[in-house]
Amino acid sequence: MYLSAAIAAIAFLILVLNLSKTLKSVDKTLDSLSRTVDRLEGQMQGITAETTELLHKTNALAEDVQHKTEQLNTVVYAIKDVGSTVQNLNQSINKVTTTVASQMEKNQYKISQAVQWGNIVKQLVEKFKDGKEEQPAKVNARELSAPESTSPVTRQPNY
Repeated sequence: MYLSAAIAAIAFLILVLNLSKTLKSVDKTLDSLSRTVDRLEGQMQGITAETTELLHKTNALAEDVQHKTEQLNTVVYAIKDVGSTVQNLNQSINKVTTTVASQMEKNQYKISQAVQWGNIVKQLVEKFKDGKEEQPAKVNARELSAPESTSPVTRQPNY
């Protein structure tokens, strides 16, 4: 019985020694884990500070973009108004051009007569200047007639 008590005591001693080694190993692991957690906590604080700063910069950038977008909208509306104004101006010019062309077409006969009479007066003045005033100016009957039209439609005078 003493022998079994001694074996039990030795076994208990071996168990206590192994348990002590295991606890020391666990203690070292926990110390290492504690240091790692402390470093991680410091890094997380740095990341949190950087994230907060980045968030503030992002908000400021979003406000700046919003402000510039509003200003750009004003410019776009102004350009749109300029485009409408130019379109209205083009329409007015087209109307004036159409009216002038129409009036020119209506009065083509009168205009050609005026040009012919202007040429005759010019010739008379030139002859007068050249000293040929004693001879009356001969007016060609063809010059006084309506101008020959190059278009297939013959125009009649509008009185």
